[in-house]
Amino acid sequence: MHEKTIAELSLGLKNKAFSSQELTQAFLARIQTLDPELNAFITVTEDMALASAKAADALLAKGEAGPLTGIPIAQKDIFCTKGVRSSCGSKMLDNFISPYDATVVERFNHAGAVMLGKLNMDEFAMGSSNETSFYGPVKNPWDTGTVPGGSSGGSAAAVAARLTPGATGTDTGGSIRQPAAFCGITGLKPTYGLVSRWGMIAFASSLDQAGPMARTAEDCAMMLQAMAGFDPKDSTCVDQPVPDYSATLGQPLDGLRIGLPKEFFGEGLDPEIARLIQAAVDEYRKLGATVKDISLPNMHLSGPAYYVVAPAECSSNLARLDGVRYGYRCAEPKDLKDLYMRSRGEGFGAEVKRRILIGTYALSAGYYDAYYLKAQKIRRLISEDFKRAYEEVDVIMGPTSPSAAFRFGEKSADPIAMYLSDIYTIAVNLAGLPGMSIPVGFSGKLPVGMQIIGNYFSEAQLLNLAHRYQQVTDWHRRSPSL
Repeated sequence: MHEKTIAELSLGLKNKAFSSQELTQAFLARIQTLDPELNAFITVTEDMALASAKAADALLAKGEAGPLTGIPIAQKDIFCTKGVRSSCGSKMLDNFISPYDATVVERFNHAGAVMLGKLNMDEFAMGSSNETSFYGPVKNPWDTGTVPGGSSGGSAAAVAARLTPGATGTDTGGSIRQPAAFCGITGLKPTYGLVSRWGMIAFASSLDQAGPMARTAEDCAMMLQAMAGFDPKDSTCVDQPVPDYSATLGQPLDGLRIGLPKEFFGEGLDPEIARLIQAAVDEYRKLGATVKDISLPNMHLSGPAYYVVAPAECSSNLARLDGVRYGYRCAEPKDLKDLYMRSRGEGFGAEVKRRILIGTYALSAGYYDAYYLKAQKIRRLISEDFKRAYEEVDVIMGPTSPSAAFRFGEKSADPIAMYLSDIYTIAVNLAGLPGMSIPVGFSGKLPVGMQIIGNYFSEAQLLNLAHRYQQVTDWHRRSPSL
């Protein structure tokens, strides 16, 4: 059963080929067998999952089930889950049991999905390799000596290893798309504001966005259907109707205009990845699309702008974690200052401290205009580049990452080299656009992903594009031998 997609499992449940309890038990057994090696899960919620599966079977028996009723999924540990540890991959929140569910979790529960557990991640979503987690690194199931990407590395590895049919992720600068590429799965970062951020532990509030990670575009469409929609508890959530994402899958691509930015194919890109991207674009030509070379002239500024904006916002968001109200608290503090300093010093890891320091510096008196304000102006220029590009083309395609998955320790001593692994993804977050990664081949034995970037709220178009490609290729059906 673990080789079936969400769509296939949904049909099997509807036709009573198996029950949700049988399905859930099969995935829990697989997690128990394989996860000690992969470390994709922080918490496995076995009793809760089996209770949810039993309730789902009752709904299925009555004929009151929806598409996701009884389908096992797993939540990235950045989402608050009532009565379950919600750690964000950090020692700081290792003892935090959330008293409420995030809106995304609530919506999956309402859809009848079964939560298998909480997935490992880079600490507070800060990282591109899942090496910063307090709970240890996640291993890439294609080669356990390589990283799965980050920060949603646990989500990507769990889906790739068939420990769960689908998982949630979050994307601040590529944290859904890059691990999806490294692990050979499909991942979608929606338009900023399409999915509620309420109950999602904040890293950089103007950039963070939740999205689905699964094997196929069809599965991502089913998951996004449950996740998307207005939430009055989130002031950044857009109030507009949610289309039926599954209904538009399979539409013809005749006349579709694809843009290839020259900035995506320059120095630093692995030649084998460039070849695989071009081969994937050729498949789109066969499906009726036209291809045009374009330019995003301010693309090279996205890294510097991102690494001012994101740390500044993280510095502000993580100020609440001070050892006073909840989370880690140092032992026997001498006074209030000692409580603050030791609780934060002992509770946060090195990468989180680095970004807090950068962000605090950028926001300090005398530097705000020179750094943060200037980064926001550059952000506007990047958005304008995309706006002009979409006057000429319908979608933009290119590599998700400049290389396939790298080995553990290869970049951990060099923060700049690590940050460059997101060089093709962060501009999308700065502009608030939707983007997704789909598997398009292998470099050696490691998967390679192609990024598809759409205009605002064009998720249905992106999902259709990915689905049409997956109808004529089988990269998304390849699985690691475990």
